[in-house]
Amino acid sequence: MIEIHDLYKEYPNSTPLKGLSVTINDGDVVSIIGPSGCGKTTLLRCLNRLETPTSGSIKFNGISLTDKKCDICAVRRKMGMVFQTFNLFNHLTVIENLMIPQMDLLGTARKTAYDKSMMLLRLVGLDGMTRQYPCSLSGGQKQRVAIARTLSTDPDVILFDEPTSALDPTMVGEVESVIHRLAELGKTMMIVTHEMRLAREIGNRVLFLSDGIVYEDGTPEQIFQHPSKELTRRFILRHSENR
Repeated sequence: MIEIHDLYKEYPNSTPLKGLSVTINDGDVVSIIGPSGCGKTTLLRCLNRLETPTSGSIKFNGISLTDKKCDICAVRRKMGMVFQTFNLFNHLTVIENLMIPQMDLLGTARKTAYDKSMMLLRLVGLDGMTRQYPCSLSGGQKQRVAIARTLSTDPDVILFDEPTSALDPTMVGEVESVIHRLAELGKTMMIVTHEMRLAREIGNRVLFLSDGIVYEDGTPEQIFQHPSKELTRRFILRHSENR
């Protein structure tokens, strides 16, 4: 599904990605962990071209995302992203936040968009808040609306950038439960997170990033219980002690 080869991203004062290579398969649920500044968020932003890679290649369903002729808008409809800060339209109601992308981007009829939006709001447990505005919602509710909005365009893969980091600890669980539900439905997901419990429980793979590369790649059991590299072992041990 996604093939990344020798990916570099350079800024004037830093190089967060230094030749990163990895393949994400259809149906994978991948947790991405690692120390701050190791390139986790930069990787996601390069995947949906919010950042332009300095060099290297990214292929998504056989399409080269680094080709200048690539239709990035079409790619983004199939590679949805959920941000830390929700990015909802504050002047629209909850259901309008879901309907507008379908009608504007996909040309979906209003009634069809409404029906699908209601189905998605039921999925995230918010079908009773269709006429609320984002300002009246808790952080956890906003993030669940943001997830439903991302799902509204039927993406093939969903990128989560620290989906619980902006939430009060009491609200983390309600967002994590939605992510677990999506994993059970077979959605392909890449999740940048500092929540080690989520990283351990949610998927079939964990990528440990360090110094701009995939330093270790394995199952949750391998990474959390039997890491093969010393830097991974020290990172897991430190975060286990801080729980």
